[in-house]
Amino acid sequence: MFKRLLGIALAFGMAATAPPAFAQQSCALRDQLISTLQDNYSEELAFGGLQKSRGSQSVMEVWTSQETGSYTVLVTRPNGISCIVAVGTDFFQAIPKIKVEGIPS
Repeated sequence: MFKRLLGIALAFGMAATAPPAFAQQSCALRDQLISTLQDNYSEELAFGGLQKSRGSQSVMEVWTSQETGSYTVLVTRPNGISCIVAVGTDFFQAIPKIKVEGIPS
């Protein structure tokens, strides 16, 4: 009885301390991902920029759809492989504030 209880406790203990499973990134050639974003999600390039990490530069882009409100963040490495790092819904554009001289904001 004690051996069975100890065995069950060890099994649950090992399962509880197992490392979490990390989600895999979705990566493909940039042209393939862009085609999918445009054709299936009606997304267009909204803005982008260079990101430097570990001595190499990557291009970071945000693709959005005014029709559906969806957005996708892509990072493209120098070898031409792009990875989707974030997706979401309810995208909105912030309206810039216009400052008028002489009027406190």
